[in-house]
Amino acid sequence: MSENPKYKIDVVPRASFVAEQSDEEAGRFVFSYHIRITNAGDGVAQLVSRHWVIRDMENRVQEVRGLGVVGEQPVLEPGQSFEYMSGATLETPVGTMRGSYLMRTPDGAEFHVDIPEFVLSIPRTLH
Repeated sequence: MSENPKYKIDVVPRASFVAEQSDEEAGRFVFSYHIRITNAGDGVAQLVSRHWVIRDMENRVQEVRGLGVVGEQPVLEPGQSFEYMSGATLETPVGTMRGSYLMRTPDGAEFHVDIPEFVLSIPRTLH
């Protein structure tokens, strides 16, 4: 979240296991995640790029950087939300994701928004 109240972006992640695309014996665990990004500030902001840090339970790390999300660079007016779904594949049944978005204001200023860490876990693995 940015520190300037004019630019307050809330990010809410939610993950689920995709059993039909996973293969436990082969060490392939597929997860989908849904992200809701809400402009809770007073200024317009555009999502320019993303940076993800994906860690499995063996402490292997994947970093993903790229422009926008799911092929888009949404512009969020105050009060507006943008939602999307994507996925990640791990070699273990449990892991975490966290990251940040780079946002840009209409006057060209940029700021980072943290994506809170969330857990990727197959059902009945964590209590």
